[in-house]
This record gives sequence, C-alpha cells and structure tokens, in this order.
Amino acid sequence: MRCLSLVLTMNDDQLWTLHFLFGKNFEGATRIVDQRGVNKISAHPSGRFIFQVTGESRRKDQYLCFAENFCACHSFFYDVVNRGEQLCCKHQLAARLAASLGSYTEVNVSDEELALLLSRI
Repeated sequence: MRCLSLVLTMNDDQLWTLHFLFGKNFEGATRIVDQRGVNKISAHPSGRFIFQVTGESRRKDQYLCFAENFCACHSFFYDVVNRGEQLCCKHQLAARLAASLGSYTEVNVSDEELALLLSRI
C-alpha cells in the first residue's frame, strides 16, 4: 500500500487515515504517484494549470483533471457524480498527492495550447 515518496513524508496514522477515507482509490493514487504518472500542465502567461494523470490500465490512458472538482475519467462520473460513493477518483487524489509532495512533471504550454486541451474534454 505504501509508495516510497509517501513513506518519507507521512506517518502510519496519516497513511491509514487516508486509506480509510479513500479506500482502493488511495492505493491506486499512490501507485500512480510512485510511477511518476502526474503531469502539471501550466499555461503561460496566465499561470492557469490542469493535471494530466496516467491511468493504471494496460492502455495507460491520460486523464485531464482539476484536483479539487473534476476528472475526465469514467469513474469520476460514475462513482463520484452519479452514485456519490466516492469522495473523488484516484486520478484526482493522485493529482492532490503529487501536488503536495512536489512529485509531478511540470509541462509548460501557451494559454492557447491549454485552451485547446480543455476544449477536448
């Protein structure tokens, strides 16, 4: 359940609390972060950003997400929005964890390129 970067910054009580709150999504999110599967796409000159998170499937899909309130994956719409069974999807959680740990790859694009990415959602 533990990934190395989380073990270095969190104690066991914190890890178990996150696991209790997020269950299987926490485990998936830690694997994604541990495999360096989070990109922060930052637009210039506005400073706006979105996260691009690699999925765990064999196809390694990439999902655009706003860590606090949206992900383009199916689980977000099914488990979070429709059924209300999860607080967030594993991609959102991975983005949050990566942001707090500084464990993401920074990708710089123009404002126009970010707008084009967002138009595809």
